[in-house]
Amino acid sequence: MTVEVSMFQPLGPMTVEDWLVEDQPDDGSRLELIWGYLYMTPAPTGSHQYAAGELFAVLRDAIREAGRDDLHALPGAAVKISTPFRTGVIPDVVAVVGDVNHVSFEPEAVALAVEVWSRGNNREERDTKIAAYAAARVPYLWLVELPTGKPARFWAYTLGQAGYRQEVYAEAGETVAPPAPVSVAIDTSTLRLY
Repeated sequence: MTVEVSMFQPLGPMTVEDWLVEDQPDDGSRLELIWGYLYMTPAPTGSHQYAAGELFAVLRDAIREAGRDDLHALPGAAVKISTPFRTGVIPDVVAVVGDVNHVSFEPEAVALAVEVWSRGNNREERDTKIAAYAAARVPYLWLVELPTGKPARFWAYTLGQAGYRQEVYAEAGETVAPPAPVSVAIDTSTLRLY
Protein backbone atom coordinates (compact mmCIF):
# COMPACT_ATOMS: atom_id res chain seq x y z
CA MET A 1 0.00 0.00 0.00
CA THR A 2 1.40 3.36 -1.01
CA VAL A 3 -0.25 6.53 0.24
CA GLU A 4 0.33 9.96 -1.24
CA VAL A 5 -0.26 13.30 0.42
CA SER A 6 -2.10 15.86 -1.68
CA MET A 7 -0.18 19.11 -1.80
CA PHE A 8 -3.38 20.91 -2.92
CA GLN A 9 -5.32 20.43 0.32
CA PRO A 10 -6.60 23.86 1.39
CA LEU A 11 -5.26 24.56 4.88
CA GLY A 12 -7.55 25.66 7.66
CA PRO A 13 -6.87 28.57 10.00
CA MET A 14 -5.65 26.59 13.05
CA THR A 15 -1.95 25.90 13.63
CA VAL A 16 -0.31 23.10 15.58
CA GLU A 17 0.44 25.64 18.30
CA ASP A 18 -3.28 26.60 18.45
CA TRP A 19 -4.21 22.91 18.74
CA LEU A 20 -1.75 22.29 21.57
CA VAL A 21 -3.32 24.99 23.77
CA GLU A 22 -6.89 23.78 23.17
CA ASP A 23 -8.41 21.87 26.07
CA GLN A 24 -9.06 18.23 25.37
CA PRO A 25 -12.74 17.30 25.94
CA ASP A 26 -13.71 15.94 29.35
CA ASP A 27 -15.89 13.18 27.89
CA GLY A 28 -13.02 11.08 26.47
CA SER A 29 -13.36 12.43 22.92
CA ARG A 30 -10.14 13.44 21.20
CA LEU A 31 -9.52 16.78 19.57
CA GLU A 32 -7.11 16.44 16.67
CA LEU A 33 -5.90 18.86 14.01
CA ILE A 34 -6.01 17.79 10.38
CA TRP A 35 -4.92 20.21 7.64
CA GLY A 36 -5.59 23.17 9.92
CA TYR A 37 -9.08 22.14 11.00
CA LEU A 38 -10.00 20.87 14.45
CA TYR A 39 -11.49 17.40 14.25
CA MET A 40 -13.32 15.79 17.17
CA THR A 41 -13.36 12.01 17.36
CA PRO A 42 -15.97 10.50 19.65
CA ALA A 43 -14.95 8.88 22.90
CA PRO A 44 -13.63 5.39 22.16
CA THR A 45 -15.77 2.42 23.07
CA GLY A 46 -14.70 -0.10 25.69
CA SER A 47 -13.73 -2.60 22.98
CA HIS A 48 -11.61 0.08 21.29
CA GLN A 49 -9.87 0.89 24.58
CA TYR A 50 -9.40 -2.81 25.33
CA ALA A 51 -7.63 -3.44 21.99
CA ALA A 52 -5.44 -0.34 22.42
CA GLY A 53 -4.58 -1.42 25.97
CA GLU A 54 -3.58 -4.90 24.83
CA LEU A 55 -1.32 -3.48 22.12
CA PHE A 56 0.22 -1.00 24.56
CA ALA A 57 0.97 -3.81 27.06
CA VAL A 58 2.50 -6.11 24.42
CA LEU A 59 4.64 -3.28 23.04
CA ARG A 60 5.72 -2.07 26.51
CA ASP A 61 6.71 -5.60 27.53
CA ALA A 62 8.65 -6.17 24.28
CA ILE A 63 10.54 -2.90 24.79
CA ARG A 64 11.45 -3.92 28.35
CA GLU A 65 12.49 -7.39 27.23
CA ALA A 66 14.73 -5.87 24.55
CA GLY A 67 16.40 -3.71 27.23
CA ARG A 68 15.65 -0.51 25.32
CA ASP A 69 15.72 2.28 27.89
CA ASP A 70 15.62 4.85 25.06
CA LEU A 71 12.27 3.59 23.67
CA HIS A 72 8.92 3.97 25.43
CA ALA A 73 5.34 2.87 24.72
CA LEU A 74 2.71 5.50 25.48
CA PRO A 75 -1.08 5.43 25.18
CA GLY A 76 -2.87 8.37 23.56
CA ALA A 77 0.05 10.80 23.15
CA ALA A 78 -0.23 13.97 21.05
CA VAL A 79 2.02 13.98 18.00
CA LYS A 80 2.86 17.12 16.02
CA ILE A 81 2.74 15.44 12.61
CA SER A 82 3.45 18.53 10.51
CA THR A 83 3.62 22.19 11.40
CA PRO A 84 3.58 23.39 7.75
CA PHE A 85 0.55 21.17 7.00
CA ARG A 86 -1.09 22.06 10.32
CA THR A 87 -1.68 18.50 11.44
CA GLY A 88 -1.52 17.03 14.93
CA VAL A 89 -3.05 13.71 15.96
CA ILE A 90 -3.43 11.49 19.00
CA PRO A 91 -2.68 7.87 18.03
CA ASP A 92 -4.05 5.18 20.34
CA VAL A 93 -0.51 3.98 21.11
CA VAL A 94 2.94 5.23 20.14
CA ALA A 95 6.50 4.11 20.66
CA VAL A 96 8.70 7.15 21.13
CA VAL A 97 12.46 7.47 21.29
CA GLY A 98 14.05 9.61 23.98
CA ASP A 99 12.62 11.72 26.76
CA VAL A 100 8.91 11.19 27.48
CA ASN A 101 8.46 14.29 29.64
CA HIS A 102 6.52 16.20 26.99
CA VAL A 103 2.91 17.19 26.41
CA SER A 104 3.34 16.45 22.70
CA PHE A 105 5.97 14.78 20.56
CA GLU A 106 7.78 15.76 17.40
CA PRO A 107 7.27 13.26 14.55
CA GLU A 108 10.99 12.41 14.56
CA ALA A 109 10.57 10.93 18.05
CA VAL A 110 7.80 8.55 16.94
CA ALA A 111 9.08 5.11 15.94
CA LEU A 112 5.64 3.45 15.75
CA ALA A 113 2.06 4.72 15.62
CA VAL A 114 -0.95 2.50 16.35
CA GLU A 115 -4.52 3.36 15.36
CA VAL A 116 -7.53 1.31 16.40
CA TRP A 117 -10.34 2.11 13.97
CA SER A 118 -13.90 2.26 15.14
CA ARG A 119 -17.10 2.54 13.13
CA GLY A 120 -16.96 6.30 13.68
CA ASN A 121 -13.68 6.62 11.76
CA ASN A 122 -14.69 7.25 8.15
CA ARG A 123 -12.55 6.33 5.14
CA GLU A 124 -11.40 9.91 4.53
CA GLU A 125 -10.17 10.27 8.13
CA ARG A 126 -8.36 6.93 7.92
CA ASP A 127 -6.67 7.76 4.62
CA THR A 128 -5.71 11.24 5.82
CA LYS A 129 -4.11 9.91 9.01
CA ILE A 130 -2.17 7.21 7.14
CA ALA A 131 -0.92 9.80 4.66
CA ALA A 132 0.03 12.14 7.51
CA TYR A 133 2.06 9.44 9.27
CA ALA A 134 3.83 8.65 5.98
CA ALA A 135 4.56 12.32 5.30
CA ALA A 136 5.95 12.64 8.85
CA ARG A 137 8.19 9.63 8.11
CA VAL A 138 6.93 7.50 11.04
CA PRO A 139 8.80 4.22 10.34
CA TYR A 140 6.12 1.74 11.49
CA LEU A 141 2.34 1.84 11.51
CA TRP A 142 -0.12 -0.69 12.96
CA LEU A 143 -3.84 -0.51 12.23
CA VAL A 144 -6.58 -2.48 13.96
CA GLU A 145 -10.23 -2.73 12.99
CA LEU A 146 -12.86 -4.33 15.22
CA PRO A 147 -15.67 -5.64 13.00
CA THR A 148 -18.83 -6.59 14.87
CA GLY A 149 -18.93 -10.27 15.87
CA LYS A 150 -15.62 -11.13 14.17
CA PRO A 151 -11.95 -11.30 15.20
CA ALA A 152 -9.94 -8.11 14.99
CA ARG A 153 -8.31 -7.26 11.68
CA PHE A 154 -4.66 -6.26 12.05
CA TRP A 155 -2.38 -4.59 9.50
CA ALA A 156 1.28 -3.67 9.96
CA TYR A 157 3.24 -1.40 7.65
CA THR A 158 6.84 -0.34 7.11
CA LEU A 159 7.65 3.04 5.62
CA GLY A 160 9.31 2.92 2.21
CA GLN A 161 10.39 5.68 -0.17
CA ALA A 162 6.90 6.14 -1.65
CA GLY A 163 4.75 5.48 1.42
CA TYR A 164 3.78 2.53 3.57
CA ARG A 165 4.28 -1.04 2.47
CA GLN A 166 2.01 -3.66 4.02
CA GLU A 167 4.04 -6.35 5.77
CA VAL A 168 1.39 -8.18 7.85
CA TYR A 169 -2.34 -8.77 7.64
CA ALA A 170 -4.34 -10.97 10.03
CA GLU A 171 -8.08 -11.45 10.28
CA ALA A 172 -8.65 -14.83 11.94
CA GLY A 173 -7.00 -14.43 15.32
CA GLU A 174 -3.49 -15.37 14.17
CA THR A 175 -0.32 -14.61 16.10
CA VAL A 176 1.82 -12.25 14.04
CA ALA A 177 5.27 -10.69 14.28
CA PRO A 178 4.70 -7.19 12.89
CA PRO A 179 7.53 -4.87 11.95
CA ALA A 180 8.39 -2.64 14.91
CA PRO A 181 11.39 -0.99 16.54
CA VAL A 182 11.72 -4.15 18.71
CA SER A 183 10.83 -7.78 18.12
CA VAL A 184 7.21 -8.37 19.15
CA ALA A 185 4.57 -11.08 18.76
CA ILE A 186 0.87 -10.23 18.87
CA ASP A 187 -1.87 -12.78 19.36
CA THR A 188 -4.59 -10.92 17.48
CA SER A 189 -7.27 -13.06 19.11
CA THR A 190 -6.58 -11.19 22.38
CA LEU A 191 -7.50 -7.81 20.86
CA ARG A 192 -11.20 -8.45 21.26
CA LEU A 193 -13.53 -9.59 24.02
CA TYR A 194 -16.79 -11.27 23.02
